[in-house]
Amino acid sequence: MNCIIVDDDEMSRNALKHLVSQVPYLNLIGTYASATEALTVLNRDAVDLMLLDIEMPDITGLEFIKSLQKPPLTILASSKKEYALEAFECSVIDYIVKPIALNRFFKAISKSKEIFDSNKKGSVFLSQDFLFVKINGTLIKINTKEILWIEALGDYISIHTSEKKYTVHSTMKSLENKLSADKFVRVHRSFIVSVDYINSIDDNTIVIEKQLIPVGYVYKENLVKRLNLL
Repeated sequence: MNCIIVDDDEMSRNALKHLVSQVPYLNLIGTYASATEALTVLNRDAVDLMLLDIEMPDITGLEFIKSLQKPPLTILASSKKEYALEAFECSVIDYIVKPIALNRFFKAISKSKEIFDSNKKGSVFLSQDFLFVKINGTLIKINTKEILWIEALGDYISIHTSEKKYTVHSTMKSLENKLSADKFVRVHRSFIVSVDYINSIDDNTIVIEKQLIPVGYVYKENLVKRLNLL
């Protein structure tokens, strides 16, 4: 994985450079003291991972990510915890607090490697409570709590949320294995639903926000076991 370090503090850059050297599959292209310097490299080279400081002069790390049309996988680093919420709203892979412990760095890098490998194999990656889906070459984060149901469409799947629908290249089996069994249940060969959003079940049909979803015979017994029936 080609990576870059962007941090205005020289000691922090050197510390990150040392950490990167401990990971054999990371190829450090360079270290940069400003977003302006980094932008030149991002436009010129294939960068897979960016280790980015937040508090920098001229433009902050968060502002820099938001300015990029197609940012690379990004791990934010800061001496403060207060930016964490805003950071994850920018779909960063992880947020690590300085000084960075080696084991914490390895955890963040491993998460990035999983997503990087997943992008080469498929279009969906699950990490903790969210999915990354690849749409037109861009990674988009979907909170699994917002997913209503998932529908198979040949070699593709459609992920339905209350706001949008995302269609990506993947298989139902692959996604089913990644989703939490506590929250999602397969009810048909073409449908996975979120148990939390089921409004009603009438015979062999589930209703979720006025959408009628069929229940396949072979899946019905498992569905009944998952429901809290009085």
